[in-house]
Amino acid sequence: MILKTLLVTSFLGWVKSQESPGMTAEERAVIRDQIVEMFDHAYGSYMKYAYPADELMPLSCKGRVRGQEPNRGDIDDSLGKFSLTLIDTLDTLVVLNKLDEFEDAVRKAVKDVRLDNDVVVSVFETNIRVLGGLLGGHIMADLLRQRGQRMEWYRDELLHMAIELGHRLIPAFNTTSGLPYPKVNLRHGILKPQSRTGTESDTCTACAGTMILEFAALSRLSGQPVFEEHARKALDVLWERRQKGSDLVGTVINIHNGEWVRRDSGVGAGIDSYYEYLMKAYILLGDSVFLERFNVHYSAIMKYISQPPLLLNVHMHNPTVSVRSWMDSLLAFFPGLQVLRGDLKPAIETHEMLYQVTKQHKFLPEAFTTEFRVHWGQHLLRPEFAESTYYLYKATGDPYYLRVGQSIVEKLNTYARVPCGFAAVQDVRTGTHEDRMDSFFLAEMFKYLYLLFSDKSHVPIDIDDYIFTTEAHLLPVSLSTTKAPCPANNTGTVPVPPEDDLFSHSCPSTETLFPNNPTFAKTIRDGYKYLTGVGQAFSPLPFREFELPLPDKGIEPVEFLKSMGISLSPLNEILSGDTNGHKEHKGVLRVKLVAEVSQTAEEEVVPHVVQLISPPFLGRMVLTAGPAKFGADLTKQEHGVKGSIVKASPYTACGPVDNAVEIKGRIALALRGDCMFAVKARWLQQAGAIGVIFIDHHEGSNSDETPLFQMVGDGDSNEDITLPLVFLFSREGALLTAALEEHHNVDVVLLPKERQLGRDKTEKPVSVNIKLRLMEHGEVEEGMVTSPSLELVMEKEEEGEKLGGKQSQQQDCSQTSQDDRTSTCSADSP
Repeated sequence: MILKTLLVTSFLGWVKSQESPGMTAEERAVIRDQIVEMFDHAYGSYMKYAYPADELMPLSCKGRVRGQEPNRGDIDDSLGKFSLTLIDTLDTLVVLNKLDEFEDAVRKAVKDVRLDNDVVVSVFETNIRVLGGLLGGHIMADLLRQRGQRMEWYRDELLHMAIELGHRLIPAFNTTSGLPYPKVNLRHGILKPQSRTGTESDTCTACAGTMILEFAALSRLSGQPVFEEHARKALDVLWERRQKGSDLVGTVINIHNGEWVRRDSGVGAGIDSYYEYLMKAYILLGDSVFLERFNVHYSAIMKYISQPPLLLNVHMHNPTVSVRSWMDSLLAFFPGLQVLRGDLKPAIETHEMLYQVTKQHKFLPEAFTTEFRVHWGQHLLRPEFAESTYYLYKATGDPYYLRVGQSIVEKLNTYARVPCGFAAVQDVRTGTHEDRMDSFFLAEMFKYLYLLFSDKSHVPIDIDDYIFTTEAHLLPVSLSTTKAPCPANNTGTVPVPPEDDLFSHSCPSTETLFPNNPTFAKTIRDGYKYLTGVGQAFSPLPFREFELPLPDKGIEPVEFLKSMGISLSPLNEILSGDTNGHKEHKGVLRVKLVAEVSQTAEEEVVPHVVQLISPPFLGRMVLTAGPAKFGADLTKQEHGVKGSIVKASPYTACGPVDNAVEIKGRIALALRGDCMFAVKARWLQQAGAIGVIFIDHHEGSNSDETPLFQMVGDGDSNEDITLPLVFLFSREGALLTAALEEHHNVDVVLLPKERQLGRDKTEKPVSVNIKLRLMEHGEVEEGMVTSPSLELVMEKEEEGEKLGGKQSQQQDCSQTSQDDRTSTCSADSP
C-alpha cells in the first residue's frame, strides 16, 4: 500500500498533448546535458572559490563565512560553519551520475566537517539541509558499497555524523509543550549562559512540523528511538492545537503554552512543509495516523484556502475571510503535493497560474498579488516550481511540462548565470543580482530538472524507491519494513473528513485521473492560458454591444457588474465550438464600459527620507526610505519626527530589548529579519523608542536599483503601534550605521521626501486674468488674418485679487478704438 502511493509519480508518457508538440529523445538529451553543464558550473564554482565555507558568493567569487560578512539576520542561521553546500549536494551528485565526485565529496565531508561549532543555527534549516543531507549521502554511499563497485572504504561515517548532529539538535525540544525552540547552539545547546539563545518564545508551524522524516529515518537507521519520539510529539501538539472548527493551523505558535501567535493560515511560507510531511510520513513510515491527519487538513485547505487557481491565506478562526491579497512563491510546492495525493485538477490549475506569472516576470517573485503583479521582487533561485513541474510530468506524461522545464533552464542560464556560479535575483523587475547562491539550488533545483528530462537508464538508482524530503534528499520507502518501528503514536482518534473522496485512502490510477480523455490536462490549462494577459492575441469579438456607464466610486469593473447581478463567463466557454469566429450567439451581449478603465496601477509608495541634521552633516546627508502601512503616518506630521539614533540590542529586536534605557526617547535602528516588522515595532515601542528605522539584511540592496515598498503588518490589528516607521535598504543603512559608529551622537529627522529640510519650495503658479478684445480687420497691426478675431491679453493679477473673485466674474468686454484705447463695455454690448 505504501509503495503504491508513489506510483502516481511514475506514470509514463502516454498522454498525447495537442497543445505542445512532443519532445524527441534527442531534444531531451541536449537539455539534459545542458543541465549537467550548469550543475558543473555551479558546483565547480563552489568547490573552487568557496569550499569549505558554507555557501558561495557568486558575485564576489568567494565563500560566505559567518561572522566575516555583514550580518543578514535570520538568513545566516542556516550557516553553521559545516560546509553546508557540500553536504546539501551529496545525493544530487549520485542522481546526476557523478559518482567519482560523490566519493570525493564524502571523503571531504568525513575529513573536514565539524558539527560542534560554537554557533547558533536554525533547527529547521539544519535539520532539512544538513541532517537530511548526511542521511541522503549515507544512503547513497551504503547502496554503492553494497553493489561492490566503489565506496568499499566507507564505514557509515556519514550516519555517525548524522547521529551526532541529531543529539546536538535534541536540546531544542526541551520545552513544556514539546515544540522545539527555533534555534540551538551546536556546542552549548539552549539554556547554558554560553548558548546565546533560548530566549525565543515562538516558532513557525513548518519549523516545528518538518522534523519527522529526517528524525524518524535517523531513529530507524541508528536504532535510537529518541529522535522519532520528539518529532512525533511536536506533530501531536500541532494537531491538537489546530482550530477545531476549521481544521486549519496558524503560522506562528508559542513553544511554551501552545497558543497561536499568528493566526493566518495558508499553504505557503511558515506552514508549507508541515502539510507535506504529514503526507510523506505516511508514505515513509506506514502510519495511517499521518494520512488521516493530512486528509482532514486537506479537506479544510480545499474548502477555505484553495480558490482555483489561487491559494489565499485566511484567518484560521474565520476562514471565509482572506487576510491578504498576495501569495508567496513557497506555495509553488503545493501542486506537487496534490499530485502525490492524486488531486490533479487543482494541481494543474495552480501550476498553470504560476507558469503564467513566470512568463510575465521571468521568475516567480518572492511574493506576488492576486492580480499577478510583483509584491516582493526578490527571487532566490527557489526550486518549488520546478518540483511541481516534475511531479506533473511524471503523473501525466504530457510533454507540455517538458517545455515548462525547458523554459526554467533557459531563464536560469540567461538571467541568473554569472562567471562564478548562479546568482539570486534581487528584483525581477530590474534583473539586478544578489551575491548569494543558497545551498538548496544545488540540492533541489538540479535534481528535479535532471530527473524531468531523464529516463531510468540515465539515473544510477531507481528513483521510485525513494521519497523526497522537503530539501529533495532521498529516503528509501522501504524504511518502514526493513527497520523496526518506534513506539506507536498514541494520539486519539482522528476525525474522518466529512466528504471522503476517491483518493483519501487509495491510490490513483490513470483511468480515474483521465477518464477516456487523454487531453485532460490541456483542457484544464486552457482556462488559464492568458491569465496574466501575456501572449494573448487581440481579435475583435462578433457580439452585439451595449454601453454601461461606470459609477465614479473607484469600484472595480467586475465587482460593479456583479453588484448589478450580471454574471460573467470565460470567453473560451462562450467561443467553444465557434471555429470561424463569426458565429452569432443569441442572448450574448458584449459589454462596453463607458469609462477610461486602465490596468490597476501598482499601489503608490510615498518616498520618505532619513535626514542627518546634527554636525557635521547639517541636513546634507539624505537617505531615501520606504514607509509602513501601519504606525504613525509621517505625511500628516508637518515637521516629521526628530531624534538621536541608537542601535537596538539585540539588533533584530525580535524579543525583549536589552538596552531599553538607551532606546527610551530615541529613534531605534533594527535589522530586518527573524520576525515580522510589527513584532519588532512592538518591542521597541515598549522600550520607549520614539521611532524606528529598519535596515535591510539583504546585502547590497539599495534604493537606486530596487523599487521602494511599504512595510506591512503581521496580519492582525496593528492599531496598537503608534511609532513612525521607515525602511532603509542595505546600502543606505550602511551609511547611517557608519555615521553612528564614527560620530556616536547622530540626530536625524524622519519625514516624507517632499518635505525634507532645505529643499526648495515649488513656486506657486501665477494666476492671471484673461481679457478678450473684439477687433475688425484693419484695426490691428499688419499681418493679422482677415475677419473678426480674438486677441488674448494676459496680465498679472493684482495683489490680493483672486481668480473667481468679484472682478474676475465680470464679463470684460472691451472695444478697441482707433487710438488703441479700450473702454469697458456693458454686459449686453455687441
